[in-house]
Amino acid sequence: MKLNKFILLLFIANLSFGQYQTTGKLKKVAENGFHEIILSPEIRSYSKQDLSDIRIFDSKGNEIPYFIQSDNTVSKNTFEEYAIVSKTVSPKKSTSIIIAIPPNKSNNQLSLFIANSNVEKKYSISGSDDQKEWFGISDAQYLSDLNSSTETSVVKNISYPLSTYHYLRIDFDDRKTLPINILKIGNFTTQLPRSLVQETVPKKSVTTEIPSEKETQIHVLFDAPQVINQITFEVLKPTYYNRRAILYKKVKRDVKRKSQIFDEEIISFELNSNTKNIFTIPEIFEKEFYIKIENHDNQPLSISKIKYDQKLISVIADLNINESYILKTGNKNLTEPEYDLSNFKNKIAAILPQTFVYDIEQRTNAKSEIQSKSFWQQPWFMWICIILGGITILFFTASLVKDLKRKN
Repeated sequence: MKLNKFILLLFIANLSFGQYQTTGKLKKVAENGFHEIILSPEIRSYSKQDLSDIRIFDSKGNEIPYFIQSDNTVSKNTFEEYAIVSKTVSPKKSTSIIIAIPPNKSNNQLSLFIANSNVEKKYSISGSDDQKEWFGISDAQYLSDLNSSTETSVVKNISYPLSTYHYLRIDFDDRKTLPINILKIGNFTTQLPRSLVQETVPKKSVTTEIPSEKETQIHVLFDAPQVINQITFEVLKPTYYNRRAILYKKVKRDVKRKSQIFDEEIISFELNSNTKNIFTIPEIFEKEFYIKIENHDNQPLSISKIKYDQKLISVIADLNINESYILKTGNKNLTEPEYDLSNFKNKIAAILPQTFVYDIEQRTNAKSEIQSKSFWQQPWFMWICIILGGITILFFTASLVKDLKRKN
């Protein structure tokens, strides 16, 4: 009976080490399809640094495939296709194509998708608001190089004076060559770049001047380990300065069987009045670190703010309308999932509707973790279980050996 209780305790202890520590709800989406789930600094701080312990579940507990996307692009192009109202062909004379322009949209360029051709085309452009009275916009223009060696079509951009007509007509001259095949017409629009980083605010930041060392020390502390990719210093004065700054952390090392604390440099950089003092650094994942600024014989810098930013990271998943989803993380025993979806990243649109995680709950927090845990959840209890388990195995092994010797 005692042995059975001991095994049960071992099972419960092992179970406690394999649970998700953080959960959050996904804001419901307005349409079916792929969505971009923005990961907040809070979610990332409670996850493994490589985010391999993130999982998404629907209301029935089914695991939802996803892949992680790091937003490294500066801008994104999207193609908006315009409706072709009519296409009139006069054999051996001309081809006229009328395009409807979206309301309240000024324009000075069109993108034409054209099937491969080895001809050169002369064209003119006119505009109208009622398709009855037409006004000239551009005349005697030429399209050439309409052949691609890798694709079955080419994209040609044609430019003209800025206009606000509701309809545009392109007249192609077909007197010397056969008509060309216009597959679709529209415009590429460039989405303005969104912020590629998001700020994470420390729980505490304390600045201390150390005159004897001629340096400024800044102690930075977060609630939990945070990913930092970029640091920005906003310096008020003096007008001109050039100072070396060192970002470091304190680590414990055993020296001659004694534990000692050392400063371990992570990266150094130069604060200079001629620059914006924005530094992209190798990714760190720390809860606490320090910044030392070497002042030499100068007065300390007057710093109004230090910003700590991390690259924007999101998760792409196929979500359904009116379905409830939960994101779970914080299980350090998990490894990166293997989903088929990751093989089809290039098939998914670059710009997707967004959603986010809210109502984030943490099973234990950093302050009360040790106090709130039961004794069987403490690390020392795990080691006792391991040791007792080893002793138990040795005991039964020894007993088995003795029984075999007696039989022989």
